[in-house]
Amino acid sequence: MEHRKEYLATNTPPIVSPQEWEAARQQLLVKEKALTRSRDALAAERRRMPWLAVEKKYEFDGPKGKASLFDLFEGRRQLIVYRAFFEPGVFGWPEHACRGCSFCADQVAHLAHLNARDTTLAFVSRAPQANIERLKERMGWKMPWYTIADSFDTDFGVDEWHGTNAFFSNGDRVFRTYFINNRGDEAMGSTWSYLDMTAFGRQEEWEDSPEGYPQTPPYKWWNWHDEYAADASVDPRWNKVVENAKVTLNLND
Repeated sequence: MEHRKEYLATNTPPIVSPQEWEAARQQLLVKEKALTRSRDALAAERRRMPWLAVEKKYEFDGPKGKASLFDLFEGRRQLIVYRAFFEPGVFGWPEHACRGCSFCADQVAHLAHLNARDTTLAFVSRAPQANIERLKERMGWKMPWYTIADSFDTDFGVDEWHGTNAFFSNGDRVFRTYFINNRGDEAMGSTWSYLDMTAFGRQEEWEDSPEGYPQTPPYKWWNWHDEYAADASVDPRWNKVVENAKVTLNLND
C-alpha cells in the first residue's frame, strides 16, 4: 500500500482522451521513424567501413579441443565474437559470469536465424571449458563459448571491458570489420542488431549496400528456427502472407 501511495504521488503525464493520445503518438512516431532511417543509414556506412586484415594466428580452447579464429566461423563467412567476463577475479566467479555479461547472454536470440544469414555468433572468456560448460548448462545458454588462450582480448580491445567484434572470412583470410562496446552492447542480442553490425548487414534488397553484396527479398527468408536446415526453399503460402502484409501494413515504411 505504501508503494501504491508513493506511485500515485509521482508527477505523471496528463490523462487524455483516446483522440488526444493518438495525436500525441503520431507526433512522436515521426521522430521514431526518423531515428529508424538514421539507424539504417548508419548501418549502410558501417557496411562501407574499411577492413583490417587479421594476420596473427589466434588459438582458443573449445568443447572439441583447440580451435583457431578461423574455426570459430564454423564454415560461415561472418563471425561475431562477444567477450564475456567469466574467469578468476570476476565478481560471481566461479558460480556466475559477470552480471552485465550474463545480462547480454540472456538477451541472445535463437542462433538459427543468424546462421541462416551466413553468420556465426560466439562468446569468449578466459575461464576453462569445464567451467564454461557448467555455466551454460546452469543458465540455459546455447551459443558456442570458447576459452581465450593468447592475446586475442588485448589485441581486439576487450581485455578490460566487454565488447563485440565482427569478422569476415573469404575462406583464406580473416578480416576485422567492426567493433561495438560500452553502451553499444546494450542493443545487442536481437538477430537484427547483430546483422546490422556485420559487413553484409541483413542482406535484404531494401538495404543500401555496396554492389555485389548478397541480398534477398525481406521477410521471405524468415523461417521457424527448426526448419532452416530442413528446407531452404520459401513456402509459397508464406510469400502470399508477406505480399498481403506489405500492402495492408506498409511494411517497408
